[in-house]
Amino acid sequence: MLNVFTLVNGRLYQEEIDRPETLTRLQPVWVDLEAPTPEEKGWIAGCFGVQIPDNITGDDLEESARFYEEDNGELHIRSDFLIEDDDTSRNVRAAFILHNNVLFSIHDEDLPVFRLLRLRGRRMPGLIEGAKDVLLKLYDMDAEYSADSLEGIYDALEAVSAQVLKADVSDTEAGEALAAIARSEDLNGRIRRNVMDTRRAVSFLMRSRLLNAEQFEEARQIMRDIDSLDSHTAFLFDKINFLMDATVGFININQNKIIRIFSVASVALLPPTLIASIYGMNFQRMPELNWQFGYPFSLALMVGSVVAPFWYFRHKGWLK
Repeated sequence: MLNVFTLVNGRLYQEEIDRPETLTRLQPVWVDLEAPTPEEKGWIAGCFGVQIPDNITGDDLEESARFYEEDNGELHIRSDFLIEDDDTSRNVRAAFILHNNVLFSIHDEDLPVFRLLRLRGRRMPGLIEGAKDVLLKLYDMDAEYSADSLEGIYDALEAVSAQVLKADVSDTEAGEALAAIARSEDLNGRIRRNVMDTRRAVSFLMRSRLLNAEQFEEARQIMRDIDSLDSHTAFLFDKINFLMDATVGFININQNKIIRIFSVASVALLPPTLIASIYGMNFQRMPELNWQFGYPFSLALMVGSVVAPFWYFRHKGWLK
Protein backbone atom coordinates (compact mmCIF):
# COMPACT_ATOMS: atom_id res chain seq x y z
CA MET A 1 0.00 0.00 0.00
CA LEU A 2 1.36 3.38 -1.06
CA ASN A 3 0.40 6.44 1.02
CA VAL A 4 1.73 9.81 -0.09
CA PHE A 5 1.38 12.90 2.10
CA THR A 6 1.92 16.53 1.22
CA LEU A 7 1.61 19.70 3.31
CA VAL A 8 -1.49 21.80 2.64
CA ASN A 9 -1.96 24.85 4.89
CA GLY A 10 0.34 23.32 7.47
CA ARG A 11 -1.58 20.04 7.62
CA LEU A 12 -0.81 16.58 6.31
CA TYR A 13 -2.87 15.80 3.24
CA GLN A 14 -3.03 12.31 1.77
CA GLU A 15 -2.86 12.28 -2.00
CA GLU A 16 -4.68 9.82 -4.24
CA ILE A 17 -2.12 7.86 -6.24
CA ASP A 18 -3.37 5.70 -9.10
CA ARG A 19 -0.44 5.86 -11.50
CA PRO A 20 3.26 6.81 -11.32
CA GLU A 21 2.73 10.00 -13.32
CA THR A 22 0.80 11.43 -10.38
CA LEU A 23 3.91 11.19 -8.20
CA THR A 24 6.02 13.32 -10.52
CA ARG A 25 3.89 16.45 -10.05
CA LEU A 26 3.76 16.19 -6.26
CA GLN A 27 6.14 17.51 -3.61
CA PRO A 28 5.53 15.07 -0.74
CA VAL A 29 7.07 15.25 2.69
CA TRP A 30 6.22 11.66 3.58
CA VAL A 31 5.82 8.55 1.48
CA ASP A 32 4.58 5.62 3.56
CA LEU A 33 4.81 2.13 2.07
CA GLU A 34 3.03 -0.67 3.93
CA ALA A 35 3.98 -4.10 2.55
CA PRO A 36 4.90 -2.50 -0.80
CA THR A 37 4.54 -4.45 -4.02
CA PRO A 38 7.36 -4.63 -6.60
CA GLU A 39 5.31 -2.29 -8.78
CA GLU A 40 5.10 0.33 -6.04
CA LYS A 41 8.82 0.03 -5.39
CA GLY A 42 9.37 0.60 -9.10
CA TRP A 43 7.26 3.76 -8.97
CA ILE A 44 9.37 5.11 -6.10
CA ALA A 45 12.61 4.27 -7.88
CA GLY A 46 11.46 5.89 -11.11
CA CYS A 47 10.04 9.07 -9.58
CA PHE A 48 12.44 9.70 -6.68
CA GLY A 49 15.51 7.62 -7.50
CA VAL A 50 15.24 5.68 -4.23
CA GLN A 51 15.97 1.96 -4.39
CA ILE A 52 14.15 -0.12 -1.78
CA PRO A 53 15.75 -3.55 -1.15
CA ASP A 54 13.53 -6.57 -0.65
CA ASN A 55 14.91 -7.32 2.83
CA ILE A 56 14.96 -3.75 4.10
CA THR A 57 12.78 -4.63 7.12
CA GLY A 58 14.38 -8.02 7.75
CA ASP A 59 15.93 -9.05 11.05
CA ASP A 60 19.07 -10.46 9.43
CA LEU A 61 20.75 -7.07 9.10
CA GLU A 62 23.78 -6.30 11.21
CA GLU A 63 23.36 -3.74 13.97
CA SER A 64 25.84 -1.42 12.29
CA ALA A 65 23.66 -1.40 9.14
CA ARG A 66 20.59 -0.05 10.95
CA PHE A 67 21.78 3.57 11.18
CA TYR A 68 23.98 5.06 8.48
CA GLU A 69 24.29 7.93 6.02
CA GLU A 70 25.14 7.53 2.34
CA ASP A 71 27.71 9.67 0.54
CA ASN A 72 24.89 11.51 -1.23
CA GLY A 73 23.37 12.54 2.13
CA GLU A 74 20.68 9.87 2.08
CA LEU A 75 19.86 8.82 5.65
CA HIS A 76 18.93 5.21 6.48
CA ILE A 77 17.35 4.22 9.80
CA ARG A 78 15.73 0.97 10.89
CA SER A 79 13.70 0.99 14.09
CA ASP A 80 11.34 -1.26 16.01
CA PHE A 81 7.82 -0.11 16.84
CA LEU A 82 5.49 -1.66 19.38
CA ILE A 83 2.11 -3.20 18.59
CA GLU A 84 0.01 -4.03 21.65
CA ASP A 85 -2.95 -6.27 20.87
CA ASP A 86 -5.46 -7.85 23.22
CA ASP A 87 -4.00 -11.31 22.63
CA THR A 88 -0.31 -10.62 22.14
CA SER A 89 2.24 -7.86 21.72
CA ARG A 90 5.13 -7.67 19.30
CA ASN A 91 7.84 -5.40 17.93
CA VAL A 92 7.64 -4.65 14.22
CA ARG A 93 10.61 -3.40 12.21
CA ALA A 94 10.21 -0.24 10.11
CA ALA A 95 12.78 1.26 7.76
CA PHE A 96 13.22 4.96 7.01
CA ILE A 97 15.01 6.64 4.13
CA LEU A 98 15.43 10.42 4.23
CA HIS A 99 16.12 11.54 0.65
CA ASN A 100 15.94 15.10 -0.69
CA ASN A 101 13.71 16.28 2.17
CA VAL A 102 11.27 13.41 1.63
CA LEU A 103 10.83 10.70 4.25
CA PHE A 104 10.19 7.19 2.95
CA SER A 105 8.92 4.70 5.52
CA ILE A 106 8.64 0.98 4.81
CA HIS A 107 6.95 -1.55 7.09
CA ASP A 108 5.05 -4.83 6.73
CA GLU A 109 2.15 -4.10 9.10
CA ASP A 110 -0.06 -1.17 9.96
CA LEU A 111 1.47 0.48 13.02
CA PRO A 112 -0.53 2.37 15.67
CA VAL A 113 2.09 5.14 15.88
CA PHE A 114 1.82 5.80 12.15
CA ARG A 115 -1.99 5.98 12.36
CA LEU A 116 -1.71 8.42 15.25
CA LEU A 117 0.66 10.70 13.34
CA ARG A 118 -1.58 10.71 10.26
CA LEU A 119 -4.56 11.65 12.45
CA ARG A 120 -2.81 14.45 14.32
CA GLY A 121 -1.06 15.73 11.22
CA ARG A 122 -4.42 16.26 9.53
CA ARG A 123 -6.03 17.91 12.56
CA MET A 124 -3.20 20.05 13.97
CA PRO A 125 -1.81 22.72 11.62
CA GLY A 126 1.86 23.48 12.06
CA LEU A 127 2.62 20.16 13.70
CA ILE A 128 4.80 19.13 10.76
CA GLU A 129 6.89 21.44 8.62
CA GLY A 130 9.12 18.94 6.82
CA ALA A 131 10.30 15.37 6.45
CA LYS A 132 12.56 15.45 9.51
CA ASP A 133 9.62 16.64 11.59
CA VAL A 134 7.69 13.56 10.47
CA LEU A 135 10.49 11.30 11.66
CA LEU A 136 10.85 13.09 15.00
CA LYS A 137 7.09 13.07 15.60
CA LEU A 138 7.00 9.34 14.91
CA TYR A 139 9.61 8.74 17.60
CA ASP A 140 7.86 11.16 19.96
CA MET A 141 4.55 9.35 19.52
CA ASP A 142 6.32 6.02 19.84
CA ALA A 143 7.49 7.07 23.30
CA GLU A 144 3.95 8.26 24.07
CA TYR A 145 2.52 4.92 22.91
CA SER A 146 5.01 3.07 25.11
CA ALA A 147 3.97 5.24 28.07
CA ASP A 148 0.31 4.39 27.47
CA SER A 149 1.20 0.70 27.34
CA LEU A 150 3.05 1.02 30.65
CA GLU A 151 -0.08 2.52 32.20
CA GLY A 152 -1.97 -0.53 30.98
CA ILE A 153 0.58 -2.76 32.72
CA TYR A 154 0.12 -0.74 35.93
CA ASP A 155 -3.64 -1.35 35.79
CA ALA A 156 -3.18 -5.06 35.06
CA LEU A 157 -0.73 -5.51 37.93
CA GLU A 158 -3.02 -3.62 40.32
CA ALA A 159 -5.78 -6.10 39.49
CA VAL A 160 -3.37 -8.99 40.07
CA SER A 161 -2.27 -7.48 43.39
CA ALA A 162 -5.87 -7.26 44.56
CA GLN A 163 -6.36 -10.89 43.57
CA VAL A 164 -3.16 -12.29 45.03
CA LEU A 165 -2.77 -10.26 48.21
CA LYS A 166 -6.06 -11.27 49.76
CA ALA A 167 -6.71 -13.66 52.64
CA ASP A 168 -7.13 -16.86 50.65
CA VAL A 169 -6.04 -17.64 47.10
CA SER A 170 -7.14 -20.81 45.33
CA ASP A 171 -4.96 -22.67 42.85
CA THR A 172 -7.24 -21.55 40.00
CA GLU A 173 -6.91 -17.90 40.99
CA ALA A 174 -3.16 -18.30 41.38
CA GLY A 175 -2.93 -19.81 37.90
CA GLU A 176 -4.88 -16.91 36.41
CA ALA A 177 -2.64 -14.46 38.25
CA LEU A 178 0.50 -16.17 36.92
CA ALA A 179 -0.84 -15.94 33.36
CA ALA A 180 -1.59 -12.23 33.78
CA ILE A 181 1.85 -11.61 35.31
CA ALA A 182 3.54 -13.45 32.43
CA ARG A 183 1.69 -11.30 29.87
CA SER A 184 2.67 -8.14 31.73
CA GLU A 185 6.31 -9.24 31.91
CA ASP A 186 6.39 -9.97 28.19
CA LEU A 187 4.85 -6.61 27.29
CA ASN A 188 7.13 -4.73 29.70
CA GLY A 189 10.16 -6.39 28.14
CA ARG A 190 9.01 -5.41 24.65
CA ILE A 191 8.45 -1.83 25.79
CA ARG A 192 11.96 -1.79 27.26
CA ARG A 193 13.38 -3.03 23.97
CA ASN A 194 11.29 -0.52 22.04
CA VAL A 195 12.41 2.54 24.02
CA MET A 196 16.05 1.41 23.87
CA ASP A 197 15.78 1.17 20.09
CA THR A 198 14.11 4.59 19.93
CA ARG A 199 16.90 6.08 22.04
CA ARG A 200 19.51 4.76 19.60
CA ALA A 201 17.64 6.16 16.60
CA VAL A 202 17.11 9.61 18.13
CA SER A 203 20.72 9.70 19.31
CA PHE A 204 21.83 8.94 15.75
CA LEU A 205 19.70 11.81 14.44
CA MET A 206 21.23 14.18 16.98
CA ARG A 207 24.75 13.13 15.99
CA SER A 208 24.02 13.45 12.27
CA ARG A 209 23.80 17.26 12.58
CA LEU A 210 20.84 17.37 10.21
CA LEU A 211 18.49 18.89 12.78
CA ASN A 212 17.92 22.58 13.31
CA ALA A 213 17.89 24.09 16.79
CA GLU A 214 14.16 23.54 17.35
CA GLN A 215 14.31 19.95 16.11
CA PHE A 216 17.39 19.26 18.20
CA GLU A 217 15.60 20.48 21.33
CA GLU A 218 12.63 18.26 20.47
CA ALA A 219 15.00 15.30 20.12
CA ARG A 220 16.45 16.08 23.55
CA GLN A 221 12.94 16.12 25.02
CA ILE A 222 12.28 12.71 23.47
CA MET A 223 15.46 11.42 25.10
CA ARG A 224 14.31 12.74 28.48
CA ASP A 225 10.94 11.03 28.04
CA ILE A 226 12.72 7.78 27.22
CA ASP A 227 14.87 8.08 30.35
CA SER A 228 11.73 8.38 32.48
CA LEU A 229 10.22 5.35 30.72
CA ASP A 230 13.35 3.37 31.53
CA SER A 231 12.88 3.96 35.25
CA HIS A 232 9.23 2.96 35.00
CA THR A 233 10.03 -0.30 33.22
CA ALA A 234 12.65 -1.11 35.88
CA PHE A 235 10.08 -0.48 38.63
CA LEU A 236 7.54 -2.68 36.85
CA PHE A 237 10.07 -5.49 36.54
CA ASP A 238 10.56 -5.36 40.33
CA LYS A 239 6.80 -5.35 40.91
CA ILE A 240 6.34 -8.25 38.50
CA ASN A 241 9.03 -10.27 40.29
CA PHE A 242 7.40 -9.55 43.66
CA LEU A 243 3.95 -10.62 42.47
CA MET A 244 5.43 -13.68 40.79
CA ASP A 245 7.16 -14.74 44.01
CA ALA A 246 4.02 -14.04 46.04
CA THR A 247 1.82 -16.06 43.69
CA VAL A 248 4.21 -19.00 43.63
CA GLY A 249 4.40 -18.76 47.42
CA PHE A 250 0.62 -19.05 47.71
CA ILE A 251 0.67 -22.06 45.40
CA ASN A 252 3.30 -23.68 47.62
CA ILE A 253 1.18 -22.92 50.70
CA ASN A 254 -1.85 -24.58 49.12
CA GLN A 255 0.24 -27.60 48.20
CA ASN A 256 1.64 -27.76 51.73
CA LYS A 257 -1.91 -27.74 53.09
CA ILE A 258 -2.75 -30.79 51.00
CA ILE A 259 0.45 -32.56 51.99
CA ARG A 260 -0.20 -31.71 55.65
CA ILE A 261 -3.66 -33.30 55.50
CA PHE A 262 -2.22 -36.51 54.11
CA SER A 263 0.59 -36.44 56.66
CA VAL A 264 -1.82 -35.97 59.57
CA ALA A 265 -4.10 -38.69 58.23
CA SER A 266 -1.23 -41.14 57.86
CA VAL A 267 0.01 -40.41 61.40
CA ALA A 268 -3.51 -40.69 62.86
CA LEU A 269 -4.07 -44.05 61.17
CA LEU A 270 -0.88 -45.59 62.51
CA PRO A 271 -2.27 -46.49 66.02
CA PRO A 272 -5.38 -48.36 64.76
CA THR A 273 -3.21 -50.12 62.21
CA LEU A 274 -0.86 -51.19 64.99
CA ILE A 275 -3.78 -52.42 67.13
CA ALA A 276 -5.27 -54.35 64.22
CA SER A 277 -1.86 -55.88 63.51
CA ILE A 278 -1.47 -56.95 67.14
CA TYR A 279 -4.87 -58.63 67.30
CA GLY A 280 -4.36 -60.11 63.90
CA MET A 281 -1.33 -62.13 65.02
CA ASN A 282 -1.87 -65.90 65.01
CA PHE A 283 -0.83 -67.16 68.45
CA GLN A 284 -2.53 -69.80 70.61
CA ARG A 285 -2.37 -67.89 73.85
CA MET A 286 -4.01 -64.52 73.31
CA PRO A 287 -6.27 -63.69 76.33
CA GLU A 288 -8.64 -61.46 74.36
CA LEU A 289 -9.54 -64.24 71.89
CA ASN A 290 -11.72 -66.02 74.46
CA TRP A 291 -13.03 -62.79 75.97
CA GLN A 292 -16.70 -62.07 75.33
CA PHE A 293 -16.10 -58.35 74.74
CA GLY A 294 -12.75 -58.74 72.97
CA TYR A 295 -13.99 -57.81 69.51
CA PRO A 296 -15.95 -54.65 70.46
CA PHE A 297 -13.09 -53.70 72.80
CA SER A 298 -10.57 -53.84 69.95
CA LEU A 299 -12.89 -51.81 67.69
CA ALA A 300 -13.42 -49.20 70.39
CA LEU A 301 -9.68 -49.08 71.01
CA MET A 302 -8.98 -48.50 67.31
CA VAL A 303 -11.63 -45.77 67.05
CA GLY A 304 -10.26 -44.10 70.16
CA SER A 305 -6.71 -44.26 68.81
CA VAL A 306 -7.94 -42.40 65.70
CA VAL A 307 -10.05 -39.80 67.51
CA ALA A 308 -7.38 -38.93 70.08
CA PRO A 309 -4.69 -37.88 67.55
CA PHE A 310 -7.21 -35.93 65.47
CA TRP A 311 -8.40 -34.09 68.59
CA TYR A 312 -4.81 -33.32 69.53
CA PHE A 313 -3.94 -32.08 66.02
CA ARG A 314 -7.06 -29.93 65.92
CA HIS A 315 -6.27 -28.51 69.35
CA LYS A 316 -2.79 -27.57 68.09
CA GLY A 317 -4.29 -25.98 64.97
CA TRP A 318 -2.52 -28.32 62.56
CA LEU A 319 -5.71 -29.12 60.64
CA LYS A 320 -6.48 -25.51 59.65
